[in-house]
Amino acid sequence: MEDTDATYVAFVEAAWQRHLRLAILLTGDRHRGEDLLQDCLVRIYERWRRLARADDPHAYLRRMLVNNNVSLWRRLRRERLVADPPDAADRSADRHPDTELLREALRALAPRQRAVVVLRHYEDLPETEIAAILGCSVGTVKSQNARALAKLRAALRTPIFEQNR
Repeated sequence: MEDTDATYVAFVEAAWQRHLRLAILLTGDRHRGEDLLQDCLVRIYERWRRLARADDPHAYLRRMLVNNNVSLWRRLRRERLVADPPDAADRSADRHPDTELLREALRALAPRQRAVVVLRHYEDLPETEIAAILGCSVGTVKSQNARALAKLRAALRTPIFEQNR
């Protein structure tokens, strides 16, 4: 049992930051992202003996994050929770002001579109893998991505972004 626990701890330590960033991008909020990741890691621990033998437990965790986030936004579809103001520790001195604009634009996307954009452009997954994770067709992934990018372009049409073209 100790060996199983040690491999699980090593997995979490190796993957925490990568999957935390994914969870934050999926949820649009640091605290909700942390909660989502912790919930998924607890569920993974319950199945760790089987998952440790699997090819890629990181892919399993990524799929869990997406699926649990989709389940959460389906339950809370009618509620719009207001996030607490970000902690001062969450902001680095060298953060570019456009980063906040991009985050706000991502938060404005529908959760499924946000998931497609994050998995495609942040995680750099192929469309076929995204379709498998989200349980939809490749065509749906392509159309959701195109619509999301159009919304992001429209939201980010500011003088700052226009200069960089």
